Amino acid sequence: MEAFITDLFMKCVYILQVMGGAPGEYGYGYYLANILIFVVLQPGLILLFFVLWRRERRLRKLLNRVS
Repeated sequence: MEAFITDLFMKCVYILQVMGGAPGEYGYGYYLANILIFVVLQPGLILLFFVLWRRERRLRKLLNRVS
């Protein structure tokens, strides 16, 4: 289990390094990586799960009325 966690962590670090890159090398920069993660991805996931939760609640309410 420890090896799995270490491998997963190192893959995540690699992805962040590719996104952030080093000055003059590949990547989009540290600021853009943060914007993508914390301004786009995280709120997008929160909004997606909220919409899915509301949809499921509405569907359950309709199913309870029918049965």
